[in-house]
This record gives sequence, C-alpha cells and structure tokens, in this order.
Amino acid sequence: MAEIVTYLPISSPFVRFAGRYVDEAFGLAAGYNFFVFEAFLVPFEIVACNLIINFWSDIVPTSAVIAIVIILYGFINVFAVKWYGESEFWLAIGKVILAVGLIVFTFIAMLGGNPQHDRFGFRFWREPGTFAELHKTGSLGRFLGFLQCFILASFTVAGPDYVSMAAGEAENPRVVMPRAYKQVFGRLMAFFVLGSLCVGINVPYNDQELNDAFKNDAPGAAASPYVVSMNRMKIRVLPDIVNAMVLGAAFSAGNSYVYCASRSLFGLALEGKAPRLFSRCTKSGVPIYCVILVLAISLISFLQVSNGSAVVLQWFVNLITASQLINFCIMTFTFTRFMKACQAQGLSRDSLPYKGWGQPYVAWYAFTGCFVMTFVGGYPVFLPGNWSIPTFFFSYTMIGVFPLLFFSWKFLKKTKWLKPEEVDLLKDLDEIEEYTRNYVEVPPRNLASKYLGKLIS
Repeated sequence: MAEIVTYLPISSPFVRFAGRYVDEAFGLAAGYNFFVFEAFLVPFEIVACNLIINFWSDIVPTSAVIAIVIILYGFINVFAVKWYGESEFWLAIGKVILAVGLIVFTFIAMLGGNPQHDRFGFRFWREPGTFAELHKTGSLGRFLGFLQCFILASFTVAGPDYVSMAAGEAENPRVVMPRAYKQVFGRLMAFFVLGSLCVGINVPYNDQELNDAFKNDAPGAAASPYVVSMNRMKIRVLPDIVNAMVLGAAFSAGNSYVYCASRSLFGLALEGKAPRLFSRCTKSGVPIYCVILVLAISLISFLQVSNGSAVVLQWFVNLITASQLINFCIMTFTFTRFMKACQAQGLSRDSLPYKGWGQPYVAWYAFTGCFVMTFVGGYPVFLPGNWSIPTFFFSYTMIGVFPLLFFSWKFLKKTKWLKPEEVDLLKDLDEIEEYTRNYVEVPPRNLASKYLGKLIS
C-alpha cells in the first residue's frame, strides 16, 4: 500500500484506487465495506467501555452506560469536532505510554519486582503450557487454539488502511508517508507482538478469574490479563490506573470511529455512491446525517443488555474481522492491478517515491492469506453443537454483501473492468508533483512539538 499511496497521495486512497485501477463497482463495494468496518467498531468500543466500567462497579445499568457513551459521541462529533484533532493527539500519547508501561511492568514483575517477590519468569509457559486446547483435544485441539489466536490477530492488526486514509491531508506526503508505513510495521511488532508475549507471561490461559470475565461476564477483572495479574500479586492502585487509561483509550477509539465512519459515508455521497442526503453538512462542516446514521448503528450495542458483554463483543469481533480482511484483500488486489498498469504503460517502479520489495509475490501472498482467513474466521459455528444464527450472521454477512454490492452497481451503472492499458495513472499527478516541488518544511514550534510529533507519527 505504501508504494501506491506515496505515488498518488489522495484522500481515502485505497477506496478510490479500487475504483480507479480495477472497476468503479469494485470501488463502491470497497467504500461500503470500509464504512461498515468503521461503523461497527463504534458499538464494539461502547460494549468494551461498559465491560471496563464493571471493574469498579456494576451499579450503573448497562443500558444507561451505553446511552451515555452514545450521547457523548454525538455531542463531540456534532458540537465539539473542532477539538477532535487536538484531543486525539494527546490521547494517542496516553495510549503509547500505557502500552510501554505495561511492557515495562511485565519485565519488572516477572523478575520478582512485585509485592509477593515472586520471580515467576516464564512459569506459565511450562505450567499449564503455551498451547491451549480448543474444541478438540490433543494436537488438533492445540492447532485450533492457535488458529483462534490467528483469527483474533486478524481483528487487531490494522494500520496501513488508517495511515492511507490520511494521505490526502498529510504535509509533504511523499516524504512523510513512507516513514509512517515503516513505523506502523515497527509498532505492530513492538506493541502487538510484545504485548501478546507479555500477556502469556503474566497470566496462564486457564486462569479462573480471566475465564470468568470472558465466559461468564463476571465483573472485577474487566477481562484484562494485566489487571488479573496485578490482582494475583496483590498490587493496589495500579489496576485502577490501568483500567482508567484503557477506558480512555476505548472511548477515544470509539469517538475516532464515529468520525472516520461518518466521513467515509460522506465521501461516498459526494461521489454519488450514497444518497444525496448524506452529503449535507452543518454550518461548521459536520456531515450531520452521516453522524446520525453511524450513531444509529451504534444502538446495536444495546444487544449487550440481553446477551452479555462477552457474547456481543465476540459477535462484533467476527463481523469486524471479516470486513478488515476484505479490506486487506481489496488493498492487495488493487496493488497488483496498479503494477500491471505500470508495466503496460511503461511506468518504471524504480521512478516511484517508494518501492516495495518482493512484489507482486508479497501482495499475492497477502491476498491469498487474507482471502482464506476471511472464510476461516467463523469456522467454530460449523462444529457439532456450536451452531448459532447470530454468530453465523456476524461472521459471514460481509462476505455475501461485498459481491452483492459489486454486481448490483456493475449491473446498474454498466461499469467496466479496466484493462491495464486503460487505467489512468496520471490523474491528479501533476498537482501532487507541483506540491512536492514547492513544499517548504515548517520547523516545529518548540522541542515538545518536535519530539511528541515523532513519538506518535
């Protein structure tokens, strides 16, 4: 994605490139898939907020928590949107501090720096072990346990799509964007991989408190392995701090998704791919009807009232994971079409601002893996005794909706599957190159801006 976006850094690039380099109908389906992905992350974060709040008390009814969060999202995105960027800047710093802090906590605690002076190290890797059995016993059960982790990793690993969305608004994007893509990879390695390692160090997979939180909605641990670990080691105060920061991160994420989802729908409306109603804005430029629709979708979080946090969270995870994997399929396939267009039109990849390695083989490998995982994600529902209509619906809806959108738009608008030589590689290019030639870098206002900017950029 870095190669194609740095060549032509425009807003909502991977969605628009899907229509520009493949087929207009493909771009429409990509746009709606991304909208669904963003929109359903909002109720996911709302449910997560309620789950985290239960760490302190469940005296506030679930429905009240959900309603309060939705109202706050509505207020922020309609009346306080001008402070969105500034608030997200500082909240991003908080997330980095939290992630680094938990990694440091794990290192200190495992070496005996805890109230119990328990130098537990990698004890839980030996007892009960590193591979949990799931659905079956023996080697098959351990493989299915690993596969489930793989599916959940598909849900959590996001980055290139979010970085790409900012391409059209970034300063000097042909310089900044390649660095941003590299940093995304580094952060995924540092925070996700190290974070997963820390979880396995802190808590065994058969921990009763953690299992109760996930399976039985038991309050107290907020389903956080770090909090469970701190409780086991009799650490006071720190669990409250961690949960408060996680709550802030979850609330911030939900607010961001309201913003991104509403703007995605707004972009579709501007291109005539969504009802014109959604292109209307308030005097301050807020696409009000887009925000209202996203908040209406977030009402799905009220399912938690009758089904429990753990069940509803899993439903949303299934839907979002499928949509996320489809996003990656779209990005990788679009890139392969871009490469073919470059070859057909004599555009050397060596002349591009950024050139990826191992292409197109890496792209096809990623496409194949994501495509397969899209169908594998909901496999437990087909196991004996596991059939569930809601689980099936949330796992496979987007797999059916995407081709339906594609063929419907193709039939209605008579769109054409573009041949490599028909792809327009030059549209908007002159404007981008002129901007790059004339760009003058503005120095940071102060040292704080300089180093904090580097920290989160």
